Amino acid sequence: MTSNPDQLAEQGKQAFRNKSFVEAAELFKQAADGYGAVQSDLMAAEMRNNISVALLQAGRAEESLAAALETDQVFAQAGDTKRQGMALGNQAAALEALNRYDEAVEKYDLAAALFSQAGEGELRALVMKSSAAVKLKTGKVTDSAFKMIGSLDANPHPGFFERILKFFLRFLK
Repeated sequence: MTSNPDQLAEQGKQAFRNKSFVEAAELFKQAADGYGAVQSDLMAAEMRNNISVALLQAGRAEESLAAALETDQVFAQAGDTKRQGMALGNQAAALEALNRYDEAVEKYDLAAALFSQAGEGELRALVMKSSAAVKLKTGKVTDSAFKMIGSLDANPHPGFFERILKFFLRFLK
């Protein structure tokens, strides 16, 4: 086993691809610690987000949330709006898994705004769809429809199904 954070991160990605999510999270944690030791805060925060995703896939939502918390602030300080949005999206997904729906929607909406600012239309559409799905789960059908329309509008390359869905959702306005 190596202590090089780059190699640990790569091993973590491979474990993730192999669906060994707990192992991936541990490797990402070791990489985050390594990056922290060499004062690479952005890479350490990115690894914490990787930990979050792996733990969420492993069904450990509480730990997933803990791993991603405050990483958005690290990216905000660096002016990296795309990764800030991704961090908020990871937090939102963990909150959703914990049935903390209002908080999840808030984080998804913040992530969508950041992706819009960063010119990341596809990522914006993805988190807006997630926000709409949460609204739908909580019975807020009209809000969900508006979120879905927004997510479809945000996608620069909508597919055939998305164009049809967009057409039908317009009737709810």
